[in-house]
This record gives sequence, structure tokens and C-alpha cells, in this order.
Amino acid sequence: MIGLSLCLVAVQRGLVLKLLLFKIAVFTTCFASHAHAVQPFFHDDESSALLQFKESFVISHTASRYKGAYPKVLQWNSETRNCCSWDGVECDEQTGNVIGLDLTSSCLFGSITSNSTLFSLRHIRMLSLADNNLNYSQIPAAIAQLSGLTYLNLSGSYFYGQVPFEISNMHTLSYLDLSHNYDPDTSEKFLQLKNPSLKTLVLNLTRLEVLYFSHINISSEVPHSFSNFTSLRRLLLEDCELHGAFPTKIFHLPNLQVLSVEFNENLSGHFPEFHERSTLLELGLDRTGFSGRLPSSIDKLNSLKILGISGCNFSGAIPHSLGKLANIAILALSENNFIGHIPSSFQNLTQLTLLFLHTNKITGSIPPWLGNLTKIKVLELSSNKLEGPIPQSISKLMNLHNLNLGANNLSGFLEFDMFLNMKSLTDLQLGFNNLSLVFGKTNTNATRSKFKLLGLDSCNLIEFPNFLGYQNELEWLHLVGNKIYGQIPKWMLNTSVDNLMALYIGSNFLTGFNQQSTVLPWVNLRLFDVSYNMLQGPLPIPPPSIQKFDVSNNKLNGEVSHLFCNMSSLYHFKLSNNNLSGMVPYCMGNSSNSLSVLSLGNNSFHGVIPQICSNSGSASSLRWIDLSHNKFQGQLP
Repeated sequence: MIGLSLCLVAVQRGLVLKLLLFKIAVFTTCFASHAHAVQPFFHDDESSALLQFKESFVISHTASRYKGAYPKVLQWNSETRNCCSWDGVECDEQTGNVIGLDLTSSCLFGSITSNSTLFSLRHIRMLSLADNNLNYSQIPAAIAQLSGLTYLNLSGSYFYGQVPFEISNMHTLSYLDLSHNYDPDTSEKFLQLKNPSLKTLVLNLTRLEVLYFSHINISSEVPHSFSNFTSLRRLLLEDCELHGAFPTKIFHLPNLQVLSVEFNENLSGHFPEFHERSTLLELGLDRTGFSGRLPSSIDKLNSLKILGISGCNFSGAIPHSLGKLANIAILALSENNFIGHIPSSFQNLTQLTLLFLHTNKITGSIPPWLGNLTKIKVLELSSNKLEGPIPQSISKLMNLHNLNLGANNLSGFLEFDMFLNMKSLTDLQLGFNNLSLVFGKTNTNATRSKFKLLGLDSCNLIEFPNFLGYQNELEWLHLVGNKIYGQIPKWMLNTSVDNLMALYIGSNFLTGFNQQSTVLPWVNLRLFDVSYNMLQGPLPIPPPSIQKFDVSNNKLNGEVSHLFCNMSSLYHFKLSNNNLSGMVPYCMGNSSNSLSVLSLGNNSFHGVIPQICSNSGSASSLRWIDLSHNKFQGQLP
């Protein structure tokens, strides 16, 4: 279940990047339909300015992330002086002036300053440098010289520093996108809005229809002035370190279609009452401090396709009226304090593809009519108080990819073969309930099903299910807290040997591995937990990719192999409460910069304790050390 939670967070973060790339693809397509019109004449000074601009960059295919990226400027040259025929350039048909420049995803690498010849193109109205690498340049103040701009897109191009005050004077702007200038791996934001502040910057930009400022360090309240931007259609302020109370009047803007302030944990707010039909299509409040109840008048948002309010502080019953949003495709209500049953009105949400209700206090049974919502791809109901059986009708969800019903109070005998008939199902979690799984004889469905994540913790299993022998794409397998006894069968050791990354089989009655070699067969294994069993024999040897290795509370004997010295990613190493002996390899000290947990207690180790604390002066990541009840001697490191 932890694995899928991490996956879901990753998915949410991944959607942010996908949104950026989607915007790039849409704009490139739309712009191209205008940029290749036959132009009667051109201005030579503008051609020269564009060629000089081109020469200030290096073409590097790593400078753009969009898979359809290509260097548009390669076609530009002095032999074909007519810049109006160049890729990415749009000219006015009457005057011949350059009015649009689309260099989105053009593989440009280099810096830009206020001296750039770009800013001599005074007639330009549309400019996009999105998805290039501007090498941590500041946005030049000279951008304001392009006073006729209505469209400006500088997203995802590694701009750095303070957003210039001069942008606040570009009164004609209707589209402004400075988002995604950040490191997607570390979430470090490259742009900031301090002076001017967000309030100051947008004060005069009253013609704005689209404002994308996601992943900018804004660190302020959301200006109340946005409530007066009646032309605003899209407002994205995701992960901007916003705080204070969100102005509720923004919800009532007459043309607003997309509003997202996700991942601003210090931003508080609540839903207003809705008295008129709304134009909203997408609403994202995930991971904010919004709270209160959902109003019954939420059915006025009848155009809504996406509603994301996961990870907030909402409470009370989920209103029945939410089931009137017939167009909704993504509904994320997870990680709140909702109580009561799943509303029966949800059976009207026939367009649903993603339904997240996990980690609430929802009671009652899983309604059989969920099986009629056949477009669903993800159904997340885990960590609630649901009870009773899992309805057979769930097997009708043939488009389902992810199903998580774990950590509830579900009970009864469940025929597992119903899931083998679901051809799209790859992630299934049923663990931590009161279920007893029943497996039929191996059939063709078992060979056709391709699970990637499977959580069957505490499902009263007494053996490894046979269908696992036909799985070759498993990445995560959780079988903790069952009653599986005896040796791990040889066929199980041939399961998904190239793909398995996490194997959790702790708290069973396992006695050993049915193979002569002590080397684990899974070549990409990262997480291995077989604690609280009755394993005998020598210590199993994981591959070098291992990160977590927990064999504590077994009956293993012998010594620790020097092969563990090659495991440079190991951060969690637990051997405690076994019958292990010998000296701990001194080279284990080489792993101290990655090790966070080292537990060797209650064995028969002797000799000198390895140099587990760094002598180099660099910080160690060790947080837990247990060396107790052994026979170590000599000095403490």
C-alpha cells in the first residue's frame, strides 16, 4: 500500500510535467497553422535581427524535454532572406512585419540579455521560448520593449532570478506563462516574485485571460484583485508557497474554466455557495489548507471535468449533489475527513476514469453499482472503514488499471479468479482486511494477467498462490502477515526475475529457500523484507541494486558475506535477532554515507566494529544503530 501511495504522488507530480508538455504541443500545432502562410514581402532588418538572435545560441537536443522537439532555427539562413518563410516565424500579410515567433521546443541552449536583437522586433504580438535551456538567464527587462505582446510563454526554459517589474507595464498581455522554471527532480524554484510582488505585477494586467505561474517562489497571499479579472479563463498557481486565505470571489469569475492552486500547504480557504451555473472545467486544490464542508450547491459546477481536493482538511458527509456532475472524469477526494457512505448518486457519474476516495472515514459497504462505471481506470478506496464483501460486479470494470481496497474492514471469502479476467488490471491491493482469498486451478487467464503491483497482505494465505508462477512483469509484491509456511518454492524464485524491485514477505512461517545458491535471483531487487519468519541457513545475498534489506527475527546462521560491500545504495540493513556469527566485514564502513538504519543486535558477531561513522568530516546519514547483545570488542568507532 505504501508503494502505491508513493506511485500516486509521483503520478500527481508527473501530471504537472505532462501538462507543460501538453501546452507545448497544443501551442506548436496552433501556431504552425498561421506561421506558414505565404508572405508577400518582408523587412530585411528583421531578418538580420533574427539571424543574430539565432547565432547567440547553441543547438543541443538535450535543451528541450518535449519528445517532438526539433531545432526550428536550423532552416534560418542568409540565402533565404525572407524571414516570413522561416519555421516558427509569422508575419503580417499586409505589412510584412514579424508578428509572431514560436521557438517552443527548439533545442536552444544559451543565455539571453537585454542587448538581444530579439527586442528590436517591435511589431511582435506572440512570443514563445518555452521548453529550451536559457542557461539560468534572468528574464531581460527589455522584454517590455515588445509593448504589443498579447501572448508571452517563457515556461520550462531555465530562467532564473526575480521576475522583472517591467512585465507589469505590458498592458496588452492576455496570455502569460512563466511556469515550470524549476528543477523537476529537486523542486528547486528558479524564478521568484518578491519585488515586484504578485499583487504589484498583475495590478495593471487586467486583460489577462491565461496566467500560468506554477512553480515560482511567490511566497505571498493571493491578491484580491484577481476577483476583478473578468476575462480570466485559466489561473494556475501550483506550488508557489502561497499563504493566507484564498479569495472566494475568484470562484465566481464569469469566464473561469481552469483554477489550480495545488501544493500550497499554507494556503487556507473554503468553498463558497454557488448560486449560478459555473464555467469551471478543472478545479485543483490538492495539498492545500482548504477546509470545511462541500456545499450542496456544488452541483452548479455542472461543466466540471476534474475536481481535485485530496490532502486537504475537508470534513462532513460527501454531498449527494456531487453525483449530479455528469461530466466529471477525475474525482479526487482522498486524504480528508469525509464521513458516511459512498453517495448512491455517484452511480450517475458514468464518465469517471479516476476515483480517489482513500484515507477518509467512509463507512458502509462497497456498492455493487460501481461495476457499472465501466470507464474507470483507477479506483482507490483504501484506508477507510468499509465493510462487508467485495462485490463480484467489480470484475466488470474491464478498463481498470489500479484497484486499491486495502486497509478497510472488508470480509468474507473472495474468489481471486475474478481479477484474472480483468485484462487491463496491473495494480491490485487487497491487503489489511479480513478477507480469505480463494484460488481456482491455474487457467489461461492466469497467464494473460500481467500484474505490476500486487498487495495481498494479511489475506489468510497458507501458500504462495500458483498464479504468481505465470507473472513475469511484477515489480512490487506484498504478502506480509499471512500464514505461508515451509520453504519458498523453486517456481517462486523464477517469478519476474528481471522486473521485481520490492518483495515483502515478512511475518509468515517461512523456513528457507528451495535452492542451493544463497544468491537471490531477482537482478533488480531494491526492497527485500522477510523479517519475522523462521528462515534457517546462511544469509541470502541480494543484488548490488538493494536499498532495504531486512531479515531480522529469523534463525539464520553463518557469517556476513563480503559481497555486501558492493551494495553502495544500501540504506536499511537489519540482521538483528538471528544466529549469525563471525566478524562483520570491515568494508561495511564504506557504506556509512548511504546507511540510515544498521541493526545487528542479538547475534554472535565478534571482533572490531566496522568504521561506520565517517572520518572524512562529511555528514553520515545513519539514524539508527543497534549493536547490542553481540561479542564485539576493541574501541568504539
